[in-house]
Amino acid sequence: MGQTTPILEAKAVTKSFGAVNALQNVDFWVNPAEVIGLIGDNGAGKSTLINVLTGVFPPDSGQLIFDGKAVHLHGPQDARNLGVETVYQDLAIAPHLDSVANMYLGREERLGGILGKMGFLDNKTMNSSSADHLNRLRVRIPDPTRPMTTLSGGQRQGVAVARSVMWASKVVIMDEPIAALGVAQATMVLDLISEVRGSGIPVVFISHNMPHVFEVCDRIVVLRLGEVVAHLDPNVHTTDDAVSLMTGSMESVGNGEKAA
Repeated sequence: MGQTTPILEAKAVTKSFGAVNALQNVDFWVNPAEVIGLIGDNGAGKSTLINVLTGVFPPDSGQLIFDGKAVHLHGPQDARNLGVETVYQDLAIAPHLDSVANMYLGREERLGGILGKMGFLDNKTMNSSSADHLNRLRVRIPDPTRPMTTLSGGQRQGVAVARSVMWASKVVIMDEPIAALGVAQATMVLDLISEVRGSGIPVVFISHNMPHVFEVCDRIVVLRLGEVVAHLDPNVHTTDDAVSLMTGSMESVGNGEKAA
């Protein structure tokens, strides 16, 4: 088999805030149709890495590569233009609007001709496209015209994930997407992650819940104090290995390779 070209890659990325080295020579890559876990203790650099990958922070040094080409991101919109979407724990939804309006929030489709110029929206197209994406990911919403406040936490998260997949052509990043959900709702989101991978779009999954990470991820990257200390195989390594590497009580991955 030939070598797979990563869709998204960070090479030797370093980022500091004053005297704090948030990231130090970080190498990180995402392959097609892969769920990659990104784990680490508080302050390990997970959020900073995601912010660099999504254009929120420019790296001090190092390189970002998308589809094999070096890029310079000047803001989050540049990352979205490249096909990278992010789902956050707080969802970034408009709770008073319905599911379709949230799916198209900031990207509303207008009617053609003079009506579109007057600001009239193409609700038929938006309703149909939203329903298609929700059905494809098996997100069950009882009534897409109901405000998001009437939906369960899992359903709201499902809409947020479906929105990201609808607009993402390259990568979906999920930052603690199930931290505030119950068991049944968390299971639904984990199933959604598998559905996204099955559609061919890779997922970066950030979570403190080790059983969830090991359940859904193909590969796990461990950050500690701004450095990548291990790449773990969930079929070989254990949650105890991951926690030990995160805290620094273990320095190697147990297969003869140095973790750092």
